[in-house]
Amino acid sequence: MLSLILALLFSAAISLGLKIFSRDGNNRYGIIIGNYLTCVVMAFLVLPEKGLLFHAQGITYLIGIFTGFLFVGGMVATQISIQKNGATLTAAFSKLGLLISLGLAVFVYGERPGVLQISGVGLVIVAMLLINSKPEKQSIGSGQVQAPALLFLALLFSGSAEAMSKVFERVGSREEDAVFLFLIFFTAAALSGLLALREHRKTGKRLVLKEVLSGIAVGLPNYSSSYMLLRALVSLPAFLVYPVFCTGSILVVMTVCILFLGERLSRKQARGIALILAALVLLNL
Repeated sequence: MLSLILALLFSAAISLGLKIFSRDGNNRYGIIIGNYLTCVVMAFLVLPEKGLLFHAQGITYLIGIFTGFLFVGGMVATQISIQKNGATLTAAFSKLGLLISLGLAVFVYGERPGVLQISGVGLVIVAMLLINSKPEKQSIGSGQVQAPALLFLALLFSGSAEAMSKVFERVGSREEDAVFLFLIFFTAAALSGLLALREHRKTGKRLVLKEVLSGIAVGLPNYSSSYMLLRALVSLPAFLVYPVFCTGSILVVMTVCILFLGERLSRKQARGIALILAALVLLNL
């Protein structure tokens, strides 16, 4: 249980770190590069046999590299969405990526959702309508959801990355889990570097050392969350791990943002968040 609690706390720390350290006007990839370089170093350090990097199965390389692309897409969408929509709504929608894993289980692995899972999907739809309806006077950040498309991109990329991890669990070797994580973060770091170079050539904005260092502060919980979640899944049943992990991290982000960072939810958005939390539980029962 300790691994699960640490996993959700580290997950919440990622969103809060992006909220605190993200700033407009600079090359936005500074934090992302610092984050993934930190994850690469940590992943390499925990590799039991370094030579395994060059002798892993082809499927490990394929899924690991592809998942790295998804990670970068999710991090970029999450970072921009936090600036536009606030950390609370962004964290909630990114966790709804579980819907993608559910679709994979139904259409690829032949699993059939029960009444509770179907009810959860219904709550998700209602929650999305509430959150994106005409805002009241007091809503998050500037008074409204400024970029709803970014919320759905965060959902799409985060959910797809999680789904690929489950695919690897089905077809990959458990002895190569550490290699899989290294490939994800190495690919993400390399891709982030290319995107930063492209933005520099296009806008003239350079990487700021302060932002790279801030990325390190995000990278530490990023890798730790993935590692602790894997440990939790080894010792606890998935139907317990995923609801507690998702709902717990959202509640931590929401609580910190409201109490310490000055964010406010409208009544409709508060109801939407409540429905999202209920839906996440139902989807995992």
